[in-house]
Amino acid sequence: MSEIMQVHIDALGAEGHGLARLPDGAALFVAGALPGEEVTVLPTGDGRARLEKILHPSADRVDPPCDLFGRCGGCSVQYMSLPLSLRWKTDTVLRALHGAGYTDPIPVTSWQGAPLTRRRVDLAFARTEQGMVIGLHRKRGEVVDMTQCHVLEPALFALLPLLRPMLHSLPAIRRGGDLQINMLDSGPDLLLATDGPLGPDDRRILAQFAASQRIPRISWRPQGSHDIPETAAQTGGVWHEFSGVRTAPPPGAFLQPSRAGEDAIRCAILEALPTKRLKGDIIELYAGCGTLSFALAERGRVMAHEGDAAAFACLKQACGGTRVQPFHRDLNRQPVMGAVLAKAGAVVLDPPHAGAGAQLHQITDGKPLNVIYVSCNPTALRRDATALRQAGYRLDRLTVIDQFLWSTEVESVCLFTRPAPPRRR
Repeated sequence: MSEIMQVHIDALGAEGHGLARLPDGAALFVAGALPGEEVTVLPTGDGRARLEKILHPSADRVDPPCDLFGRCGGCSVQYMSLPLSLRWKTDTVLRALHGAGYTDPIPVTSWQGAPLTRRRVDLAFARTEQGMVIGLHRKRGEVVDMTQCHVLEPALFALLPLLRPMLHSLPAIRRGGDLQINMLDSGPDLLLATDGPLGPDDRRILAQFAASQRIPRISWRPQGSHDIPETAAQTGGVWHEFSGVRTAPPPGAFLQPSRAGEDAIRCAILEALPTKRLKGDIIELYAGCGTLSFALAERGRVMAHEGDAAAFACLKQACGGTRVQPFHRDLNRQPVMGAVLAKAGAVVLDPPHAGAGAQLHQITDGKPLNVIYVSCNPTALRRDATALRQAGYRLDRLTVIDQFLWSTEVESVCLFTRPAPPRRR
């Protein structure tokens, strides 16, 4: 049977857990502990231990600002100061790149967002004896009612008290469902998923709610479905601007979590582009609705590729009169070929969480001179960066973006370059 022991926390692991070393050199991960702390723990197996008592707290330990911390399924490291969080996330990305073989010093810039700026959220709701609760799932548990939040934009959070009674009145909700809210430039855009069918009474209630709260659109689909959502209520136009170009995002469209975070990623990409005139087009992979496309078009012609049909339709509709040429293409099944990529002045890719997959093989085959890679997953970044290094790319600069405050999520923008081949005489 395990006994309580005293350990010193040396560092933070990938999940934000404190890392201690046992006398035999084995790693022990302690959730809730910070570097420099002396703590007592109870080992629970598999190299993990439960924090029992903090004997000497770190100067970077702070009181969690939210009363729901520890119960809500959202923020996981609110006891960690934001400066330490940014340093840890920067180190996490650098370790991934070092693991890929990039060990030489490079210019590193780090950016961190502010609280109360998140403009999109995926929520769950559940019918209870006390009424409707809306929030995030407790780990392996029920929905925790989001009665406060230090992450969401105040205007987004202010919708929750209004949504509870409205959702409670919907016959389409038997036990619960899901709700996604995007704060677009045109106003809140809601995508509702219920465990029962939407009937005439539901549509009437949703229409009244949309009109009274000035919500341009409420869309709906069955819970668990990936079908194209249907419009349940609409009171006005739905639009959002990317770099001054107006788009019409589909229900549930992907947005960067915050406006400032989107600006930070965009600026990092533009700064990574060559300062001299590009010798070919910019090929953008995983373009979405045009988050980056129109900013890139200020530097050259953009060949923007997107696989999701709804996002592509939004991008295509907005491209008129711009230097963006859209292509509908599933980049895993039909990647842009290396022969095409070889002629690009720069390749910009913002792949999904799993990484660039089959598309990366074509990049390493084509060997374009400049590859700007936007990552949301250090593990996938390590794998893809390894392939780029093996193909002869060097890592020239890195920007780390922290717009997921008090979480383990981190984004980064990496510039990979290849020396130009010698000219033939």
